[in-house]
Amino acid sequence: MLERVARRSILFLVLGVFALANLGAAPLDNQGNAASHAPDRILVKFKSGTDPASAAAVHRQNGGTVIDTIPQVGVQVVTVPAGTVPAKVIDYGQSPSVQYAEPDYIASAVGKPAPPPTTGPDPDFSKQWGMTTVHAPEAWKVTQGSSSVKIAILDTGIDQNHPDLSSKIGSQANFTDSVTLDDMYGHGTHVAGIAAAATNNGVGVAGLGYNSSIMNGKVLDDTGSGYYSWIANGITWATDNGAKVINMSLGGTAADSTLASAVDYAWSKGVVVVAAAGNNGDSIPFYPAYYKNCIAVGATDQSNAKPSWSNYGSWVDVAAPGVDIYSTYNSTYNRGDYYIMSGTSMASPHVAGLAALVWATNYGTGNASVRSRIENGAVRTGRGAQWTAHGLINAYNAVK
Repeated sequence: MLERVARRSILFLVLGVFALANLGAAPLDNQGNAASHAPDRILVKFKSGTDPASAAAVHRQNGGTVIDTIPQVGVQVVTVPAGTVPAKVIDYGQSPSVQYAEPDYIASAVGKPAPPPTTGPDPDFSKQWGMTTVHAPEAWKVTQGSSSVKIAILDTGIDQNHPDLSSKIGSQANFTDSVTLDDMYGHGTHVAGIAAAATNNGVGVAGLGYNSSIMNGKVLDDTGSGYYSWIANGITWATDNGAKVINMSLGGTAADSTLASAVDYAWSKGVVVVAAAGNNGDSIPFYPAYYKNCIAVGATDQSNAKPSWSNYGSWVDVAAPGVDIYSTYNSTYNRGDYYIMSGTSMASPHVAGLAALVWATNYGTGNASVRSRIENGAVRTGRGAQWTAHGLINAYNAVK
């Protein structure tokens, strides 16, 4: 997990334990712990056919104010008095016109920086061991992707001036309370480079998606954390603006109807959704990766083995390189334009880049076909990926 204290006093790097005093039982995550969420906002979905006047009456009765909507999934983001979230979730849920009410949970980025590379920040494809491991060079002989295939990076933003990324960024949107859609944390820039850095351009590193283009959806703030409602908004925005692939190197341990509905919405519109399986080192579900319409990605090291921190289990669909991954970085942090990070955050964009390549082949007839090529092309070799449903991705197998 990214090693920073998250926003406000309630945020932790992974959705974890915190207490809400004297207001009834706090919402629990799938480990039975109190789940981190906003202290003053909930998500409310009214039943089909509820008229605006009736919905407004429910809000007045419960002291809630609508501050945002996610129309694609019919959800309203509602502020309530600070510290009353558990009680308000119950109160709203008791209304006959409400389908569900839930906290606005918090997700976090799931990658961490390594110590500075001793060789310095000189860009060099030979440092990208993961690309060779998944047979990306062989895949690129079959297809180099297409700029018409858009990969939405839903993360902490992307460095707007990075020499290996600036030419690849198209549509952008900021769903957080940050004042900029730029990456002030470093995570999103690193993820974007793995998926689709400018390739064969004589500069920096290669992106597995090669010619694929990038959409920058900032859904995590400048500390690496974000509300589920921000992420859901990012998913629907990317879907409605032409993304063929969505990558989410983020997540939390709390299940959530709104986030699940957003993933389902993207899938229903033909998008391949990819997400990091999490760095908790266990088999407990991690969201949104756990949802059925999302490809959950675990991490492997240079020996094709699972690092101790990568989540595992039959719900983890595939594995990809995620240890000591060299990619683009935000030079604001005085580490140069390239840096090493580890995490399932780094594994996920390998799969997103591969999905973009498959879209550019004759197999790109739909998201089910693209997902099938990735999963059925995965291999179980050596010690690698025995702990996933399908194994370690193989880019050449997927596109050949």
